[in-house]
Amino acid sequence: MSEPPFVHKTAIVEDNVVLGPGCKVWHHAHVRAGAVIGEGSVLGKNVFVDEGVRVGDRSKIQNNVSLYRGVNIGNEVLVGPSAVFTNDLFPRARNEDWEVVTTDVHDGASIGANATIVCGSEVGAWALVGAGSVVTKNVEPHALVAGNPAKRIGWVCRCGVVRARGEEDLPSDACPRCGWSAQRS
Repeated sequence: MSEPPFVHKTAIVEDNVVLGPGCKVWHHAHVRAGAVIGEGSVLGKNVFVDEGVRVGDRSKIQNNVSLYRGVNIGNEVLVGPSAVFTNDLFPRARNEDWEVVTTDVHDGASIGANATIVCGSEVGAWALVGAGSVVTKNVEPHALVAGNPAKRIGWVCRCGVVRARGEEDLPSDACPRCGWSAQRS
């Protein structure tokens, strides 16, 4: 039997939200109508999840993160504390022509603390975005990116181990830590 979702007494979960089995919504979080939070996922303190946002299974959204409409988070994604997602390429206080611009974070990706992900960007599976980085374009699967704007500085394994630095290609041999290899994926 699956564990029911946990919602802290100070959290706000609006009607018409889907909370998967075993998910946890912590202190002062706010989940808006139409959001879907997957099985076993965790929303930390002061997390905001806007309407229509999808968070996959076993993902961890750490404290002070806002997931605005148009953001889609895959399975087993880690979003570090105070990371920022945008959803408007032409931000103005008043804009009648405003369109939501989507951002997809694919399975297994990790986004470091205080990183900014500009809308329209895609973060590939198992990629790692360094703390404080500003992502302005797509991040390849398994890429290690850092800086402002974020640039690829290496490659990471599914387990998070840095497999190559600089301009080298992603190694195809087995990871010394977990045994995964790019040839088998």
